[in-house]
Amino acid sequence: MTLAEVMAQVRLLEIRSRHLVRDVLAGEYASVFKGRGVAFADVREYQPGDDVRTIDWRVTARSGTAYVRRYEEERELTVLFAVDHSRSEAFGSRLRSKADLATEVCAVLAMTAVRNNDRVGAALFTDRVERFVPPAKGRRHVLRVIRELLAFEPDGRGTDLAAACEFVNRVLPRRAVLFIVSDWLASGYEHALEVTARRHDAIAVQLVDPRERELPAVGLLALRDPESGRWRYVDASDRRVRGGLRASAALFDAELARSLRRQGVDLIRLETGASYVVPLLGFFHRRERA
Repeated sequence: MTLAEVMAQVRLLEIRSRHLVRDVLAGEYASVFKGRGVAFADVREYQPGDDVRTIDWRVTARSGTAYVRRYEEERELTVLFAVDHSRSEAFGSRLRSKADLATEVCAVLAMTAVRNNDRVGAALFTDRVERFVPPAKGRRHVLRVIRELLAFEPDGRGTDLAAACEFVNRVLPRRAVLFIVSDWLASGYEHALEVTARRHDAIAVQLVDPRERELPAVGLLALRDPESGRWRYVDASDRRVRGGLRASAALFDAELARSLRRQGVDLIRLETGASYVVPLLGFFHRRERA
């Protein structure tokens, strides 16, 4: 993809998501992701009904009139997207590939975050972290993050979620909102994720494609694992084969959800062939109720 093509895609994503960010997600995001606390803003004259505990006695003594301290929420957050770019993310049988879905969802959330004056960054990983965009504020920076997501061409094939979590723990000294965007087809990451979830507000975004769960009854199929390169032949006309795939996918989803819940990590499951708006809103509403 040339630079001109990347910039055109960035602009298209910005235009397509503008209404969604401004009118649908902005308020939900602000009500769910709170700042670190409150900070002193200024003082004003005491008015009947004000809490007497907020009276600033030094200012009151100097002026001879009662003044109260006013506070405002520290709204500013750091939001980081750790995005899986292993070979399995290139798969997609419907509207888009898993990698395309990851890019669009991250773009929407990043533009929502920057609208709330939060810092946004990204770590792009495969079997190692290959690209890091440090968190910063502003529309210009968010467009850079989106550009990196669109233009990135990974060297690695596999998925190392543990390495991504360990990297995040090193580069983010303060608590952040962390979206880990992957199909989660990996293992050995549980301890690293548990450490990350204690330090940060970690949210797992699971990307799935219908063809990974449901095969068409078309006879013998040659299937290739994009990460290992291994081939396997399956008889898709066999009901037991198709039923086994469905059962295996359902078991994987249930075990992933249980594991993440134990570690205090929220889960958003998105499908390549469906809209991501409803699952995102569902996540925000669950967070707000909790």
